[in-house]
Amino acid sequence: MHDPFQPGPEQLPAEIAIFPLSGALLLPGGKLPLNIFEPRYLAMTLDSLAEGRMFGMIQGDPSQPRGERGTSIYQVGCLGRLSSFAETEDGRLLITLTGVTRFRVAEEIAMRRGYRRVRADYAPFADDFEPPAAANVPREAILEALRPYFAAKGIEANWDAITEMAGPALVTTLAMVCPFAVPEKQALLEAPTLTDRAESLVALLRMAAHGGGELPPGGRPS
Repeated sequence: MHDPFQPGPEQLPAEIAIFPLSGALLLPGGKLPLNIFEPRYLAMTLDSLAEGRMFGMIQGDPSQPRGERGTSIYQVGCLGRLSSFAETEDGRLLITLTGVTRFRVAEEIAMRRGYRRVRADYAPFADDFEPPAAANVPREAILEALRPYFAAKGIEANWDAITEMAGPALVTTLAMVCPFAVPEKQALLEAPTLTDRAESLVALLRMAAHGGGELPPGGRPS
């Protein structure tokens, strides 16, 4: 079902604020809850509420040294729309971001009120606006890999809810919530298609269940 609040390709902002947060993965169509408390990110959230309700999530790149503006970042992130928002009495903001589309950092631009901003290139990810095809998701392989992964990690799961999820939602949800390493999460984000992401997810689940290694950014197991 189409979300009437989700922006289309023609409504994407050319310049966006970014929230560099390693380990927090947002994918198109996914929902990411965030607890905002740092002054610069409170400012970023309030500014975003006033200007289209969108900002980008992006991971810090642990393989690179810090730059003059802080953590070095990967070059691909995901634009999110502020789909829920609540204030707390102790000055925090509890928000939910709904993933819109991935973007590539064309260039980093001047900071505003302490938070970082970039010029975003959405062109490589036009397919993010196409409805995902459930037929392209190997649900049985995912579920088969998930049980030993959860057992190895000591994770208790609601299997009824998991097995009822449509294939695309299952891939998105598991990629976002499973405690993969930062490079692994980036690999899932950068996977070219939903099918590629699903195959990478299965590979990561199997490797982690057996104490294996990680995938390189870019998507698929070699």
